[in-house]
Amino acid sequence: MSINNIGIIGSGAIGQEIARLALAAGLSVAISNSRGPESLSDLIKNLGSNAHAATATEAAEFGDIIVLAIPLSAYAQLPTQALAGKTVLSTGNYYPARDGRIEILDSLKSTTAELETALLPDASIVKAFNNIVAHHIPLLAHSTPKTALPVFGDDQATKAEVLELIRTLGFDTVDAGNLADSWRTEPESGGYTLTYAADRAGFAADYLADRGQPVTFAQLEAVLLGSQRADVAARQF
Repeated sequence: MSINNIGIIGSGAIGQEIARLALAAGLSVAISNSRGPESLSDLIKNLGSNAHAATATEAAEFGDIIVLAIPLSAYAQLPTQALAGKTVLSTGNYYPARDGRIEILDSLKSTTAELETALLPDASIVKAFNNIVAHHIPLLAHSTPKTALPVFGDDQATKAEVLELIRTLGFDTVDAGNLADSWRTEPESGGYTLTYAADRAGFAADYLADRGQPVTFAQLEAVLLGSQRADVAARQF
């Protein structure tokens, strides 16, 4: 599959940084949010001519790959028909303070990515970019040595598409397994955002001041292997 167009649903920090990398790589981007295309005029001016504002349905129809950068609580508003048959790169995590308590996640009966698959059964969910803070994305893209990101998915063909896209955006990749394995990069796991911190103590005190450090393929594999599943029911943030 040739990847030319990226549809992004969610115009927050993660969605914007992925959009910028995609545009720099020569791809075209349609980006949407819950407030409507007219609210994105300033962002589109900043992104440039290969980006345009869209509704969520239009972004889903436009993209060869769809990036979801929205809260779990917003999944009920997604255009499920337009997403049917699509490769969906989910960047999200479960934060109870924002999403409310979700028993199937608290009980560890499901990973967040598996729940997303249940919510969007006709799309192919691939999990990536959920274990890196937004400002580290541009800082570590095209780094030397190359920074690796983990990618989880159940369908090998659609996972391969996302692996290709992430390499196009300037990262190395680790095929980290199926969606059932994606707990390894969920919040409070060993593979969460501290993985890319230049100074772990400083990151904990003020993560926005941390400039990040490259994490190679081999280093990331070791982090994922040593990751411990979080006590999700105890999660407060």
